[in-house]
Amino acid sequence: MLESFLVTSRETLEASLVVGIVLAYLNKTNNQNYRKTVYYGIVFGIFASIIAAFIFTFFANGYEGKAEQVFEGTTMLIGAFLLTTMILWMMQQRHIAKDIEGRVEKHLMNSQPLFSHIGIFVLIFVAIIREGVETVIFLNAINYASGINFLGGTLGIISAIVAGYLFFISTKKINLKKLFNISSILLILFAAGLVAHGVHEFEEAGVVSGIIAPLFDINHSLNEKGIVGSFLKGLFGYNGNPSLLEVIAYASYLGIIFYLYKRIEGSRVKASG
Repeated sequence: MLESFLVTSRETLEASLVVGIVLAYLNKTNNQNYRKTVYYGIVFGIFASIIAAFIFTFFANGYEGKAEQVFEGTTMLIGAFLLTTMILWMMQQRHIAKDIEGRVEKHLMNSQPLFSHIGIFVLIFVAIIREGVETVIFLNAINYASGINFLGGTLGIISAIVAGYLFFISTKKINLKKLFNISSILLILFAAGLVAHGVHEFEEAGVVSGIIAPLFDINHSLNEKGIVGSFLKGLFGYNGNPSLLEVIAYASYLGIIFYLYKRIEGSRVKASG
């Protein structure tokens, strides 16, 4: 449940932040006549995301046996990659509101009102469909790894919409930095689990060798099918009897993320200094 909540809340929050910033800026600059354009962008973006979900499901159901394992493993690795790019992008966003407002202002300065409407529509549409398509891939990766929790995903969407609304329309007391930091840590561990699980699917398909399989087996102490084990499996990719290659993949991913994080922090220090 928690992994579904984290993914949908993070993705929906990013989209709601973009929408909230654009609407707030339009109100501040007395350009309310563009609000309908924003709403059209939201509706078409959601509709396009639903179509993407149906297309993905159609192709996903067309695989069996070894091909199915390869497809699932590939989906997990793509999901981990997209999660990583999303996390690293958010780590670098220090002035997200100013960046989006600047893009809206650029569109509004166009001498042709039609092009201004098109620019704002595309900005919203791309923000919605990008998060929508990523959510489709993430939820399918979760489904292959541990199963989708509909309640967790729904609660994630609702909480993100509320958080975005409160931050930009009402109290503005939500500390987005802390929220993103905490969710980033959990999502990094989740992405590492997707990498390891994706590698496991390739092993099952016979595409790669696990080198030593299993490297160890602690299922007698903490079974991955038990209450605690299944929770850890779904959220962090826990495997009670992993191969050496799975352990290497998990540790390597965390090492790469830590290295990239230190580089981002180093660049921030240089920029501020």
